[in-house]
Amino acid sequence: MTGAPIAAVLFDKDGTLFDFGATWNVWALGALHHFAAGDAARLEALAAEARFDLAIPAFRPDSPIIAGTNREAAECLARALPGHAVEDIEEHLMRSAATAPLTEAVPLGPLLAELRAMGMRLGVMTNDTEFSARAHLGAVGVSEAFDFIAGFDSGHGAKPAPGPLLAFADSIDLPPGQVVMVGDSTHDLEAGRAAGMRTVGVLTGPAVAGDLAHLADVVLPDIGHLPGWLAAEAR
Repeated sequence: MTGAPIAAVLFDKDGTLFDFGATWNVWALGALHHFAAGDAARLEALAAEARFDLAIPAFRPDSPIIAGTNREAAECLARALPGHAVEDIEEHLMRSAATAPLTEAVPLGPLLAELRAMGMRLGVMTNDTEFSARAHLGAVGVSEAFDFIAGFDSGHGAKPAPGPLLAFADSIDLPPGQVVMVGDSTHDLEAGRAAGMRTVGVLTGPAVAGDLAHLADVVLPDIGHLPGWLAAEAR
């Protein structure tokens, strides 16, 4: 281990706390059908803009929606929806995302309790909306485990910029070097590096280990392996 001991963990949400494919592929298919309104050609156009494979159905690895903000997702779909206001699309995405079918990457309650017992301060920073983040964490009963919950619209910026990560460190009065950023995308890890934090990649999102390794201190199968890694780092 190098530097000061890790005292806090900041999690990404989608693909990290929640399995990306099991949660968001299902939601996205419903959203695309909603906006297509029965028009097969429009559905194909929406899927092309979103880089979503209707045959699987699943996001393609290069989809701009995977790591983008809710606003960026709305702007993406708007290109296939002439006459639709981006603000209206964004509002629908936010409201429907808040009730998406959630699949925890691992049982979150026990894991977060274990991290708390290790003395860790905990936060969530997502490029989704804060509204959806709080709805999702509340739905699985873990909101109270976190000291900090932020979305791209919380006033701190969006990943891969370091601003929202630094806001977490500031909110718990810790230097960034004592915080680890945990995420499933390069956006998460780039933000962590830029903020001066340790970085952990997980493989419960669309990325594979090779996509993340150059930005991560370690790549783990999922966040269930985090307590063991933290314990080893503390020795």
